[in-house]
Amino acid sequence: MKHESAMLHVTGRALYIDDIPEPKGLLHVVPGLSAKPHARLISIDLDAVRAVPGVVRVITAQDIPGENQTSPVHAHDEPLLATDLVQHVGQPIFAVVATERAIARRAVRLARIVYEELPAVLDIDSAIENGGALVWRPLTMERGAVGPALEAAPRRLKGRMTIGGQEHFYLEGQVAMAQPGEAGEMRVWSSTQHPSETQHLVASVLGRPHHLVTTEIRRMGGGFGGKESQANGCACLAALAAELTGQAAKMRLDRDDDMVITGKRHDFRVDYEVGFTDQGDIVAVDMQLAARCGWSADLSGPVTDRALFHADNAYFYPDVRFRSLALKTNTQSNTAFRGFGGPQGIVAAERVIEEIAFATGRDPLDIRLRNVYGTGTRDVTPYHMVVEDSISDLVMTQLAERCAYRARRDALRGFNATSRTLRKGIALTPVKFGISFTATHYNQAGALVHVYTDGSVQVNHGGTEMGQGLHTKMVQIVMNEFGLDAQNVRITATTTGKVPNTSATAASSGADLNGMAVLDAVSQIKARMVTFAAEKWQVAPEAIRFTSEGVRMGEALVPFRDLVWQVYFARISLSASGFYKTPKISWDAATGRGRPFYYFAYGAACAEVTLDLLTGENSIDRVDILHDAGQSLNADIDIGQIEGAFVQGAGWLTTEELVWDKEGGLRTHAPSTYKIPACSDRPAIFNVTLLDDAPNREATIYRSKAVGEPPLVHGVAVLHALSDAIASLDGYRRCPGLDAPATPERLLRTIMQVQARAAQGEPS
Repeated sequence: MKHESAMLHVTGRALYIDDIPEPKGLLHVVPGLSAKPHARLISIDLDAVRAVPGVVRVITAQDIPGENQTSPVHAHDEPLLATDLVQHVGQPIFAVVATERAIARRAVRLARIVYEELPAVLDIDSAIENGGALVWRPLTMERGAVGPALEAAPRRLKGRMTIGGQEHFYLEGQVAMAQPGEAGEMRVWSSTQHPSETQHLVASVLGRPHHLVTTEIRRMGGGFGGKESQANGCACLAALAAELTGQAAKMRLDRDDDMVITGKRHDFRVDYEVGFTDQGDIVAVDMQLAARCGWSADLSGPVTDRALFHADNAYFYPDVRFRSLALKTNTQSNTAFRGFGGPQGIVAAERVIEEIAFATGRDPLDIRLRNVYGTGTRDVTPYHMVVEDSISDLVMTQLAERCAYRARRDALRGFNATSRTLRKGIALTPVKFGISFTATHYNQAGALVHVYTDGSVQVNHGGTEMGQGLHTKMVQIVMNEFGLDAQNVRITATTTGKVPNTSATAASSGADLNGMAVLDAVSQIKARMVTFAAEKWQVAPEAIRFTSEGVRMGEALVPFRDLVWQVYFARISLSASGFYKTPKISWDAATGRGRPFYYFAYGAACAEVTLDLLTGENSIDRVDILHDAGQSLNADIDIGQIEGAFVQGAGWLTTEELVWDKEGGLRTHAPSTYKIPACSDRPAIFNVTLLDDAPNREATIYRSKAVGEPPLVHGVAVLHALSDAIASLDGYRRCPGLDAPATPERLLRTIMQVQARAAQGEPS
């Protein structure tokens, strides 16, 4: 099945929140932002703002009838509007409500704010130097005795790596519209990945119970995690404006304001020490992962936790200790981003592998294969979960054979031996990605399915559509179970008025959770229909089958619509609410132990690059990906997700660089200064294949596997291919130590460092 909104997308008829017909008298909201990274608010003069014609209301924290708080984790550290203290450049202090958006944007600049500046901590190094204040408790995962194992290891090394952050750059920015109703009702359209959380926070800000607030979202123009918690501010301010004025209100952030206000993927500093043998077998790993989290907790705790969960990637560490530091800084509050900390942990794991490969003089692929998890042995993670289905060696071996990795590696080395200004590199890296929310209570979902008397079906569930095809997969499940075509199944907007208490569409769990909830609802209706039909046609229930031709009762074939009509006349319900919770999972953060994931998704990518030694410019010449989607629900959509995820991951690690100035201002706050990958940055040759005959061993929806976040990690292969190209300058004798993002500037600096070492004849 094609994407259920494909025709609407390509014809421009798909409705996003800013396309919804505006209610009469709609007002527009624009926030007034802090110009300082850390300061006390001495005075706020808004008289000039209020005097602008068209300004209806100026909102400050004193106007909030409920709680001035939007923390998604109940840390109570994230006020909707600042009161006496600002903690990053771009923090909302007040909001202007006007008849036109342009008027509000002009008026907001007229505020006169007096600050008393305070010392600001802007990055990881200065945060640690200033005592390392945290926004979340540190986590330690440990198995074995790391200290003695490192001491006894035949060889050991230590190092440090920095990993940059990433702007979400969703095409549709943060936006919400609110409309007041009768008796205190508030309806909110929000571009959010977490409608229930948005509902709860709007209710809290307005000081009313949840049942008076309804949140709705038909689709988002991209989310990538940036709308899991960060959409709440827009929704709350729009609802607050609607509450205070009695008129509908909309808040749509300008792209620059969006980038200045909202958080990013966390950047990390990783300090590691590894013990290993002469053959490259890992003996022990000790690693600390420190993250710039920003001014409030947001989701930084779970993000840094998940970085630890994935700092082993596909590899077994006999003795291991991982520690996290969720550091407070006076920058935007960093948040969820596709992979949710997992990619940063995996980048750290792959650096360790690269270090060992150069230290032992072996091919990195051989080091990877030597250290992968086994099955039945060498199968316990640092958090004491047993890996029951390790196939990393199979996936890497298959991919290496399919793309002729070893022959191409030899050929590239031959090219490098004679090329003066261009160098080529190649790398093959795996991914093992845990699937489930590590916050166990989020692993639940609901659905609501109606069968109408004409045989058409409406389905609603708690997941949100952001272009990833979740709604399409839910429609397919209903089609498959009832034997219907796409024209007879309609999915509706996600709304808290139909399915309450939903989890965020995140952690790659959208199809897993909501698919099973939809299946549960459909199964209830089918069971009622089967019971009725078995009695009426005097056949055994197991003889009744729903097919594309109709419902077959033994020898009889009845059109689905006719059976529905008869069931209705028999006064049998044709509607059901479905529910699902993920089995087998548990997690104890206090001990750092448990089974946080239902299963793992696997894959591998091989990337080949060309690097210009004079400019640092580079191209991705070829990429081959073999990915494990289980029994795919929709191969075309899954392959599209893998392609997009790879490009986004490669962009994070190469072209996308976030830069703050010394005053805490984000300088890369627009497309002119922040470079996401363009069409010309995609691989010239791009081969994506799903792993054959690999149904999920766990009882997921039709034995499929999640395909949202795991393939982003395939971009790591590009970083290591660039490192491989640079290593040729020193005869592949030592690890170049290439950090991310590997922009042309960073590549040039690394090239010069390696050339200098080679010229001086430094030992490897």
